[in-house]
Amino acid sequence: MFKCSKLLTAFFLTQCLLFPFYQVSRKDFEGFKNLFHRFLQVKGPSVEWAKINRPPEDSIQPYDKIKSRGLPDSVADSLNKLVVVKLNGGLGTSMGCKGPKSLISVRNENTFLDLTVQQIEHLNKTYNTDVPLVLMNSFNTDEDTKKILQKYTHHRVKIHTFNQSRYPRINKESLLPVAKDMAMTGENGDVWYPPGHGDIYASFYNSGLLDQLIAEGKEYIFVSNIDNLGATVDLYILNHLVSQPNGKRCEFIMEVTDKTRADVKFGKKYDRKLRLLEIAQVPKTHVDEFKSVTKFKIFNTNNLWISLVAIKRLQEQNAMDMEIIVNPKTLDGGQNVIQLETAVGAAIKCFDNALGINVPRSRFLPVKTTSDLLLVMSNLYCLEAGSLTMSQKREFPTTPHVKLGSSFTKVQEYLARFESIPDMLELDHLTVSGDVTFGKHVSLKGTVIIIANHGDRIDIPAGSMLENKIVSGNLRILDH
Repeated sequence: MFKCSKLLTAFFLTQCLLFPFYQVSRKDFEGFKNLFHRFLQVKGPSVEWAKINRPPEDSIQPYDKIKSRGLPDSVADSLNKLVVVKLNGGLGTSMGCKGPKSLISVRNENTFLDLTVQQIEHLNKTYNTDVPLVLMNSFNTDEDTKKILQKYTHHRVKIHTFNQSRYPRINKESLLPVAKDMAMTGENGDVWYPPGHGDIYASFYNSGLLDQLIAEGKEYIFVSNIDNLGATVDLYILNHLVSQPNGKRCEFIMEVTDKTRADVKFGKKYDRKLRLLEIAQVPKTHVDEFKSVTKFKIFNTNNLWISLVAIKRLQEQNAMDMEIIVNPKTLDGGQNVIQLETAVGAAIKCFDNALGINVPRSRFLPVKTTSDLLLVMSNLYCLEAGSLTMSQKREFPTTPHVKLGSSFTKVQEYLARFESIPDMLELDHLTVSGDVTFGKHVSLKGTVIIIANHGDRIDIPAGSMLENKIVSGNLRILDH
């Protein structure tokens, strides 16, 4: 292990000397070296399952209790202490798109980034405030994002960016970097990675932007994934933060929401202090227990409210302790590697007076697949000032379960299969599999299952109304 660490140090120092124009390389190296050393020292699983319990009742506050306290006369004073941070490091490759995921159109030709800017601009205009937007980019998204930011020059939103670190993927067997040098192209194209959103604390601090915002009088950041369309600034949560007495100021709020059987990625645990538990940390023998809604009734939305001065203090004390997530990957050439990551929410245990707030499900509206995209593009939601809200015409507040097959995975293929987005106001469940297309003005109600077997094709005619139907076989409407 010691030999691996010395070789790793030699590799990075050599590369930093060879490429002095990479000013950030030394900071990246220090961050990776510390993470790698911790990884080598960990013996056994990162969590002891026997110590995991549900959080105590007083550690999770219901949102209605927070909301019942109302708002102060001057909302602007609270907003002027806030910074909105969006995690913008991901690409749209899983949905068949090139470039940053934040630039995918999701509603009325508006991208994730468009909607975010509209939301914050609406706040600033409504309350005459100065809430800035900060984007944490990765080396994958930074260049394309900065190009597109020019379109927002005349919007009433100050936009800042900083880059998260880039770390080398590690050979699973030798535990040495796969990279030959610091270059990002050619055979080095897939040997570097952004180390998870837990890197936000160090990268934010190292960028100098953290100190700048504190100097401007900002006190809290609201952090969320840019593809979560439900993650808008909530004035009641903000008021709860800024209205606490100084000695008992809450430094960290994690928004959680009630878990369904479809939610398996995140859980929460309690081991003397609130902590975050991710499925990657769960021993295989306990995965089913983790997924159940019996023991873990809530999960992390990754909507987080965090004190800026607390981040600065913890960074300068080197006290930001987050569990390491070991993520195995296989490169295009077949080489098995690992990448070491951390999660932003895992730092909850480091902050004073940390709190969870059980928020409505509407604050968790991620778009990870075209199935999610169909929901947010439909008439289930209304768009106003960049925010999506469930249509009042829908009788039930629950979101339908939609599962589109592999023919719909890529955004362009998905769009080509819908002449217009169906009416889904009364839909409960939709499953589509195989070669299926939808004509204009189709209405879907109740439970609808459409399955085109291999070699078959189903064209749903324009104006069709399907209610509690199963459609299978071969159905084509031919022009004549």
